[in-house]
Amino acid sequence: MSSSLNSRIVDLVAPAARYGEPGKTPENGMASAGRRRLLLALSGGAAFGLPAITSPAFANTDPTAGLKRWGNGEFRRFGFLVYEATLWAGDDPQRPPLALRLDYKRNLSGVAIAEASVKEMRPMGGDEASLKRWGEQMAKIFPDVKSGDHIIGHYRPDGAGFIYNGRPAGEIMEPEFARRFFGIWLDPRTSAPDLRALLLKRPVT
Repeated sequence: MSSSLNSRIVDLVAPAARYGEPGKTPENGMASAGRRRLLLALSGGAAFGLPAITSPAFANTDPTAGLKRWGNGEFRRFGFLVYEATLWAGDDPQRPPLALRLDYKRNLSGVAIAEASVKEMRPMGGDEASLKRWGEQMAKIFPDVKSGDHIIGHYRPDGAGFIYNGRPAGEIMEPEFARRFFGIWLDPRTSAPDLRALLLKRPVT
């Protein structure tokens, strides 16, 4: 999600359903997928290793509601377009509440996103124990993404929530985490200063 993160880009191919396995047919494979979707909806994702969404406000609120659309820009790595970023914020685009949407144009591993996010957060301070804990939490939240997917990060005063393709993915309710995570794009020490400048461009009124 930044220059260090995007150096970890990998093309992922989702494994196809193996209907040739004994006892597994297309019909029961589809039924199993339906049960998994139902269980995921009922459990808030916890059954699949994702943090359950415990905040009703986060689960039911459009993170861009009431905010202004600020800047927009592309991130490229080695000439390839990786993602397009769009920022929504109030009068101060560096203070919560704000929302940052990333529209992916390449395939990325969720684990790589988490690991590289920690590397990007490290120069902004924080003890290693906190960075390790946040990295583990992000690895459970961030999915593998493919071209056409999007993630919205919602920066609130009490922490951060993440929405993947319109569905809540998880949240980390620590203000210090939220400040450092969104600093990957908005802090003057970002490794992508050109993108930061575009995101902080004042909207035309």
